[in-house]
Amino acid sequence: MNLWQLFQKIRPFVRPYRGLVILTLTLTLIGSLLAQVNALTLKYAVDSINSLLQQGQGLTQGWHIIITITVVLLAKEVLNTVINFSQSLLGGKLRLMVSQSLAQNMIEKFIRYRLSFFEQEDHQSGKLQTRIDRGISHLTRLIQIFFIDILPLFTSAIIALGLMYYANVWVGLIATIIVPIYFWITFKESQKLLTKRRAIRDVFEKKNQGIHTIINSITVIKSFNREADESARQLALQKSLTQNQLSAQKTGFFYDGIKTFLEQAGVVFVIILTAYFVLDGQMSIGMIMYHVLLFNNVSAPIRSLHRIYDEVNNAMIYAEGYFKILEADDEIEVSGAQKPPVHGHFELKNVCFSYPNGHQALHNINMSIQPNKITALVGLSGAGKSTLISMLDKFYAPSSGSISMDGVDLQQIDTAYLREHIGLVLQKNHIFQGSVFENIRYGKTDASIEDVMTAAKKASIHEQIMKLPQAYEADALMLSGGQQQRIALARMFLKNPPVIFLDEPTASLDAIAAEQIKQSLDEIKQGRTVIIVSHSLSQIIDADYTYVMQDGHIAEHGEHQQLYHQDGAYKEIFDAMAKSLNIDKIARTFGEEAEEETHS
Repeated sequence: MNLWQLFQKIRPFVRPYRGLVILTLTLTLIGSLLAQVNALTLKYAVDSINSLLQQGQGLTQGWHIIITITVVLLAKEVLNTVINFSQSLLGGKLRLMVSQSLAQNMIEKFIRYRLSFFEQEDHQSGKLQTRIDRGISHLTRLIQIFFIDILPLFTSAIIALGLMYYANVWVGLIATIIVPIYFWITFKESQKLLTKRRAIRDVFEKKNQGIHTIINSITVIKSFNREADESARQLALQKSLTQNQLSAQKTGFFYDGIKTFLEQAGVVFVIILTAYFVLDGQMSIGMIMYHVLLFNNVSAPIRSLHRIYDEVNNAMIYAEGYFKILEADDEIEVSGAQKPPVHGHFELKNVCFSYPNGHQALHNINMSIQPNKITALVGLSGAGKSTLISMLDKFYAPSSGSISMDGVDLQQIDTAYLREHIGLVLQKNHIFQGSVFENIRYGKTDASIEDVMTAAKKASIHEQIMKLPQAYEADALMLSGGQQQRIALARMFLKNPPVIFLDEPTASLDAIAAEQIKQSLDEIKQGRTVIIVSHSLSQIIDADYTYVMQDGHIAEHGEHQQLYHQDGAYKEIFDAMAKSLNIDKIARTFGEEAEEETHS
């Protein structure tokens, strides 16, 4: 991305604040004119004082000169202070407003992307967060640099250069020759540093992702005593980051030395040439000070150019990552426009699906899910059950084949409308930062406290909530994993949808809690289309119809008794579940208890 492309991309975010831009540009022009006052005033002072001295006059006759330059310079400084303050204030406000727009636009676009976008190897949460945060930071910094640093400096430089040419073409030519050479050196420096900056960015993203991983996996790290290994891994990344930063600094210092020499050489040439014209009688002695100060205004952008160029290059590098995320339009979820009545009759025909990493999770799935029935998906881990549920909720689109609901292709149905009529409970549900009440109410944002409490009772969590010091205002993140799972279930009960997807809803609960939840689920299942993934015998037996999945294929399907007596994959899985529960011993325990009751 070059500078022009960057400005084209950021322009839509600046356009709403063009009033601020125009005001800032006006102040910039006034400030640039004021920047030439010192040169003009000191030329006047030197020439006037020299003229008095040549006439043999002294302080008595020169008071008016001192008063004049004092008033002019002090007035100039007062105006300059007001303008600089106003520029900084307006520039800062513009930066904050654009930052707000950049952040909000990213959020609005970001949350519309398909799940597959977030599962790509290069889109890990730590990397994405780094690209977004640093992208916004550098882009808004670039706006402030442009309106507070670059624009005033270069406007002042152009005016100063014009005054130099007006006074003497040859002196102006020296200043003109120095500037493009300096620009060329800065350009060569930026080319050298571009690769190094990209390497720094990549290592920084990996380092941030590593920190995210440590935070999320701290229990596992500690349980396996891997603190030293994780520390060593982070140290290696930090050393790589430091090495790249040192290399970039070394290159920068080398080019800075060359540019400093070039600038000072320009000052020397201006002084020598102006002194020649003074001695030759073509200029007054005040022109020496005049040209030196004007060249100072011309070279001021040059002195700041390396710092500004660094900021611009950083902005362009991080802008690449930011706009790559923002402009991933092909990743936006496809939403149809149809809103048919939802009964929950799903038909899958020859459905195949592959994840972004190339792994094919589903192969030629043909399935019919009947409305107002309970359909179970059974299979070993990795069989494709959760993937299938995600596709029915339009989190993923089939790579080939088709999925329809109530006779309408799923891709033609309005996505928000579809999900409004589907309740999804996962094995591990997300709890948002906030109160218990806010988390349950997430299922229906206009629900009353009474509605929330009713949902909590159905999820068998109300009594536990009431025992908390702040009850429903307690921080939901402080609850245990099992309690958080019940909060997620309460959220679904509150939503009260006609279609329910349950993906291991009681896996993280204890036996008593699981039984309580099962009773609540049994109640809400009535008259609804339910698709359940479970390793619970009771949940599977309760299903009206079962599909057995193996390695992304449908291995068997039918009712429980029919499937069990086929002596196939279903029987193998069902028997394994029974053995894991030690059913034989449980049966003997119940038998002995019944026998004792009979004898008594």
